[in-house]
Amino acid sequence: MIDFKVLIKSFHYAFEGIAYTLKYNQNIRIHLFVALLVVIASIIFKVTPFEMGILGIMIILVISTEMINSAIEQMVNLIIQEHRKEAKVAKDVGAGMVLVTSLGSVVVGILIFVPHILRLFK
Repeated sequence: MIDFKVLIKSFHYAFEGIAYTLKYNQNIRIHLFVALLVVIASIIFKVTPFEMGILGIMIILVISTEMINSAIEQMVNLIIQEHRKEAKVAKDVGAGMVLVTSLGSVVVGILIFVPHILRLFK
């Protein structure tokens, strides 16, 4: 049986996590701004629903990895007070995860938008 009180609390905590990230993480706000530009560009260039789906997945992936990175950083800061090599590695790997997904999304964006842009010049 589903306990709706527990379910509602879970959603509440999830929204608190999103709100925290939006308030305290500058990078997530940058990613959301770029995501808005991508959505606007996809409307202007009339990308196909399939292409928009791929762009949407990439946007969600980048935002999700940024949120995971934020969680890693907060946990490392909670556990380790002094500067340690292992803490730096954990934070650097988290940042690298975001960089890899961001660069991958740029490649996907280029593959989707370049043909639409080239059609403007033909």
